[in-house]
Amino acid sequence: MDMTKQVAVVSGANRGLGKELALELLARGAKVYAGARNPESIHLPGAIPLQLDITDPESVKAAAEIAVDATLLVNNAGSSTGASLLTAELHDIHLEFNTHVFGTLSMIRAFAPVIENNGGGSILNILSALSWINTGNSGAYSTAKSAQWGLTNALRLELAAKNVRVAGLHVAYMDTDMTAGIEAPKSNPTDIAKTAIDGIQSGLYEIIADEVSRGVQQGLAGGVSALYPQLLQQ
Repeated sequence: MDMTKQVAVVSGANRGLGKELALELLARGAKVYAGARNPESIHLPGAIPLQLDITDPESVKAAAEIAVDATLLVNNAGSSTGASLLTAELHDIHLEFNTHVFGTLSMIRAFAPVIENNGGGSILNILSALSWINTGNSGAYSTAKSAQWGLTNALRLELAAKNVRVAGLHVAYMDTDMTAGIEAPKSNPTDIAKTAIDGIQSGLYEIIADEVSRGVQQGLAGGVSALYPQLLQQ
């Protein structure tokens, strides 16, 4: 894929990984629509600010009517409420699903026809190592990310015939605002953005961004005993 010929829409591009993804795409010569709820929060020279709230169908529709030349969609916008499935307010659990699942789906339903009409292209969903494993905290986030992974698998099959490739990026903790209160090893989002765009350029369907995600992926074959050994010690 020649990035100088791509027109990208990046959601959640005002900070964190989204901003780094937009910067990397710009550096490789792509045209970039940088989406955020408040477009005035976008500070990316060369990018086109785009008002975008992925949980608002009217906002998504309006964005697709503006970015009619899109060939690459990066579904990066996310939320992290820290909500427990058992004890948290349902509002917070709904927010996780409305963002990661229904928001992602809304974006793909709006932009897949645009990409198809432009001759085809790619969609990248920013997933997580927590799509595959739960750490015992933030159950709503992990569950929503698991659903987003399932959505990614389903839609890559449905959209393949339309020349739209759907990829997923799995990554563990990154050094961003979202993980500021978490004590754990964290990747540099600049490095993750490079890995993600390298994967898109190479035509990968699944991009494993770090060793933590790679280790969790390998553990899936071992089932519950491999992923949750603490359960066997009770």
